[in-house]
Amino acid sequence: MKIKELAAKLNISPRTIRFYEQKGLISPHKQEHNLYRTFTEREVWRLQTIISLREAGMTIEDIKKALPQTDEEDTEQLKYYLDMQRSIIFSQWLELKQIIETTDTMIDLLNHQQTLPLDDIFLLAEGSKRLRETRKNWSDKWNFDHQAFTHDNNVANNDREYKDYEKALQTTVSWVAPKAGERGLDIGTGTGNLAAKFLDKDIHMAGIDQSIEMLKHCGRKHAQMELKLGNFLAIPYLDGQFDFIVTSFALHHISDDQKKLALGEMRRVLKPHGRICITDLMFVNEVHKEQYMASLEQQEKNDDIHRIQNEYYAMSTSLLNWFEENSYITKHIQLNELLTIVYAVPIR
Repeated sequence: MKIKELAAKLNISPRTIRFYEQKGLISPHKQEHNLYRTFTEREVWRLQTIISLREAGMTIEDIKKALPQTDEEDTEQLKYYLDMQRSIIFSQWLELKQIIETTDTMIDLLNHQQTLPLDDIFLLAEGSKRLRETRKNWSDKWNFDHQAFTHDNNVANNDREYKDYEKALQTTVSWVAPKAGERGLDIGTGTGNLAAKFLDKDIHMAGIDQSIEMLKHCGRKHAQMELKLGNFLAIPYLDGQFDFIVTSFALHHISDDQKKLALGEMRRVLKPHGRICITDLMFVNEVHKEQYMASLEQQEKNDDIHRIQNEYYAMSTSLLNWFEENSYITKHIQLNELLTIVYAVPIR
């Protein structure tokens, strides 16, 4: 396909295509005798993805990071492009949904008070802005794409971070007690170790992860699993899709403000009476954290101190309080010094 034909197909100018080429985002083949550009189907899909990401507000530099050059088979690469487009579009949909909800609140205030004080407008606008920034401010500072290649081996041989790992996954499944015909979601599924235990019970499982490499490994291990690119802050499903949600060793990668948003997202995609089970490294409260960190300092375990400081361990009491305030009944168990399981079922 020639550049003019491609430009007409995508409703953009040839100049725009040349701009993306100059920035190193596309590399069309040039014929030797006349240097005319020709675009393969793969380049067409890549360019369409770039356009979508630009429209979503991503910078050229961010797109370069989001679209690494790979030599994967075309079908796998195509799925990656489509997953990325879907993830971006879903985040935009959530932002629009949030704006609509804020506007509805303003209308309700106006209907009841016959006026809308400036303080109320500022408060609603600030809340909307804060939620939007909270959703956007997450970044993968752990490089999970790189970790994907050694993740399962790390789990099997890391007795610090993954102590009692197998017991935790088995307890999670036992507490959720899935029933035939139910549909579950595993958030931060990684290579699918937790989801696999539900699959073994013939439960339909979907999994999301922000790492494309983790999803590739998971797909190779569990071909029957439904996988999507996504994260806690923008779960790429419509409302009321799942009977239960599980997550293991993942929640500590988002901040406290983001955890609140994540819990709301989980509730959004659950059916009525949908249950949540969070298995993760947590402190009980701030006192527990201070005592634990002081103990590490006394033992001069600097690597463990640095690792914890680089994470966002939840306080189990804060999680339990959130569930109570949002009409859930809970139970929890602490399997070791840090590993805790919190199980919540709504009262409706």
